[in-house]
Amino acid sequence: MQYSKLGKSDLEISKIGFGCMSLSGNTKENELIIEKAVELGINYFDTADLYEHGENEVKIGNLLKLKRDQVIIATKVGNQHRADGNGWDWNPKKEYILSAVEGSLKRLQTDYIDLYQLHGGTMEDPIDETIEAFEILKQQGKIRHYGISSIRPNVIREYVQRSGIVSVMMQYSLLDRRPEEESLELLQKNGIGVLGRGSIAQGLLVDKPAASYLNWSAGEVAHAAEIVHSITGRNSSSAQTAIRFVLQNQALNSAVMGIRTQAQLEDIAAAVNFPKLTVQEMDLLLRVSPANYYLAHR
Repeated sequence: MQYSKLGKSDLEISKIGFGCMSLSGNTKENELIIEKAVELGINYFDTADLYEHGENEVKIGNLLKLKRDQVIIATKVGNQHRADGNGWDWNPKKEYILSAVEGSLKRLQTDYIDLYQLHGGTMEDPIDETIEAFEILKQQGKIRHYGISSIRPNVIREYVQRSGIVSVMMQYSLLDRRPEEESLELLQKNGIGVLGRGSIAQGLLVDKPAASYLNWSAGEVAHAAEIVHSITGRNSSSAQTAIRFVLQNQALNSAVMGIRTQAQLEDIAAAVNFPKLTVQEMDLLLRVSPANYYLAHR
């Protein structure tokens, strides 16, 4: 496994991160896959208080409590479950963040969270108040660092200018190159790390039947998947090629992957061990996937 420092933080995270929302309801299977992930060198585990009404944090707490000093735990805040259990509301207010962290700490069975992320964000938020909450939690030692999970360029710009975020989590893949227009360069220039999600485009670049995706037609998605497959070597997989494309961008620190089986885990973890894609391979991929752009929140 390879590692990189997340932005200006002291967090050395694995180039492959584990997106914990993919964990099943089978405790034994989860134990085996997390054990194998740590064995393969994955040290970044990403969850959120929103997932499974907090139960995903409970799973991670149980699975990682004996490995706490070996791993980096990231979770998210901002989506407040309604009292009747029927959905949730966006709440980025200081008071809520300061209270929500207590639930996450308890569910995760830890005294601190390595990376606490705002799970979204809008221009209508009380941004300075939100930042203040994260800074207070840092001072209290309840979190080590904070970041945001957002694809909105206008929101990202505000946090770059006004906060001490160390990372932004955003969707990025061969089929979603929107971050290339502005966000990746801005974040790299300001020493802020990038956590990529959606690297295989919901499986469309790997094994799922072609379907429309963002501004892509099903036919165009099928063609892109064919190109990915065509440059995949005999001893590698389409998933590995798609992940290598993402990690080839110097702004990216980690591809955070949803992993459901040990076979998937071993395949995905091995992606970092392959050589970089060649200039010719990158040219082929870039030609089949012309850059797309955010149409809103610019």
